[in-house]
Amino acid sequence: MNMLKMILLIFLFVNYAHADKPYVDDKLLNKITKKYKLFAKKRFLSLQNILDINKNSQDTEKLEAVNDFFNEVRYSSDIKLYKKNDYWATPWEFLGKDKGDCEDYVISKYFALLYLGMDSKKLFFTYVRSTKFKAPHMVLTYFKTPRSEPLILDNNNRKIFPASKRKDLLPIYNFNGDSLYKASKTGTGKKLKQIKSHKKWDELKFNMKRKKI
Repeated sequence: MNMLKMILLIFLFVNYAHADKPYVDDKLLNKITKKYKLFAKKRFLSLQNILDINKNSQDTEKLEAVNDFFNEVRYSSDIKLYKKNDYWATPWEFLGKDKGDCEDYVISKYFALLYLGMDSKKLFFTYVRSTKFKAPHMVLTYFKTPRSEPLILDNNNRKIFPASKRKDLLPIYNFNGDSLYKASKTGTGKKLKQIKSHKKWDELKFNMKRKKI
């Protein structure tokens, strides 16, 4: 193979390797940098690097990488950040501010895992009650199959555990944007009738669509 052909193949490989759409495109990253400064840009570039590394990993490796990254973000209440009792931030707001509450961790982990190609049917926003903090809480749950024991991704506990190991959490509902289930320790639970859509989810989808930062 001559040098010209080798250079051409390398060029094609590099462009193919970067052909996938980035989690945050340049236009949005520039807006984020302008609003939240250089630190935020570095955080998003770091996230992109982690996502690129784990693009072809097994589900468990993807879960661990995403969970570890977002659990580095500091906790803060919606009242302090948004002057609202309950607000679901977009992943760009969450990582831009580098602060958020339990729903924000769940949302950002969820969309990062979808970006990595994970089946949305395996992921649920799970409402629980924390016996440790004596308060309602939200975690992201992963079901290998609809009847599997879920794995818990929680900002209050850095390690991922199966639900049976989280005695401090009492499951209430599983929600994935399409369906609502009465939660249980194993399986997605009994599907419930939804009379109306989930308002916070609808607001989040709207804010995601317009790329709110």
